[in-house]
Amino acid sequence: MPTIALVDDDRHILTSVSMALEAEGYNTNTYTDGVSALQGLEDTPPDMAIFDIKMPRMDGMELLRRLRQKSDLPVIFLTSKDEEIDELFGLKMGADDFIRKPFSQRLLVERVKAVLRRSQNRDGAEPTGEPSKIIERGRLVMDPDRHSSTWDGKAVTLTVTEFLILQALAQRPGIVKSRDSLMDAAYDDQVYVDDRTIDSHIKRLRKKFKAVDDDFDAIETLYGVGYRFREM
Repeated sequence: MPTIALVDDDRHILTSVSMALEAEGYNTNTYTDGVSALQGLEDTPPDMAIFDIKMPRMDGMELLRRLRQKSDLPVIFLTSKDEEIDELFGLKMGADDFIRKPFSQRLLVERVKAVLRRSQNRDGAEPTGEPSKIIERGRLVMDPDRHSSTWDGKAVTLTVTEFLILQALAQRPGIVKSRDSLMDAAYDDQVYVDDRTIDSHIKRLRKKFKAVDDDFDAIETLYGVGYRFREM
């Protein structure tokens, strides 16, 4: 069964969340701060992680920033803050989902299942059904089975959510995809996200591709309508 890493300085939350996930058959590794978690995630890589934002020594945002330098591990944030900016900033950094405290154990378990389902085609996973076809659009190459993407031969590391959004756009170049349709492509039915979530993922996608090509402009915005992948 998948292993979930839990990082939170509140031991009551660690205990209750661990019990809820283990009751569903998951394995769990727990950490009480970002510093020990960063080392633990490297020594014993899990299948996904859940980070609290506010922690001593190293908060969840900094932990995610350092993690993203070398890993596209799916991450859900737990936050007790009300500021919208925290969610937007976390999404821009590559978080896959947010859950606000206090939360129900059932909600958390469903979110975990949703993120894991979206990451089932990562490297080493066996493809289900018909083999997925490699997508080639100009300088973009995407391999869904290997969860890999390259631009002009250069690897671009994407989170599960980013990969699914780009895949939805690249499958039909020139066709406008509304934010709702991109939500459907990237998120489970049980997960609600708003327009700004998709916008944040698009901004991060552009930033990642611009890091390997300053002239990257393949993702076009049609204000008030949605996004499309430029025909090449």
